[in-house]
Amino acid sequence: MDTMAMMKGMSKAEMPMDMNLMQDCMMAMNACSMAATMCAGQDIAMEGMGRCAGMCMNMADMADTCMRMMMRPAGFDMNGMMAMMQACMAMGAACKAECEMHAEMAECCRYCAMACDDMMSKCEALLATMVPAD
Repeated sequence: MDTMAMMKGMSKAEMPMDMNLMQDCMMAMNACSMAATMCAGQDIAMEGMGRCAGMCMNMADMADTCMRMMMRPAGFDMNGMMAMMQACMAMGAACKAECEMHAEMAECCRYCAMACDDMMSKCEALLATMVPAD
């Protein structure tokens, strides 16, 4: 799916942020969600990995929800979007820290931590261009 082509059809009034950065952020959120879902699935089968599995499931849900919010220009609210992105970044930092503790023994954790890190950096870049509503 060409999300950029779809986003170009949105007016600046609908989506008052950089569309290229938004697409990068959405793609990173999608990748993070997939990595976290896969990591949670593998963690469940490993003894002592319940906390990591839970963190990964929460990360996947946060990334999916934030990404879906970005795809709904009719319901866009700048302050709400910024708060959601900050919450997604906070969950990304927590999930990354948890997965890094297991990265040596579980490759899924290493990939999940990298995906969280990429998602956080893309969110940070997009947030830097956003201006809170009055």
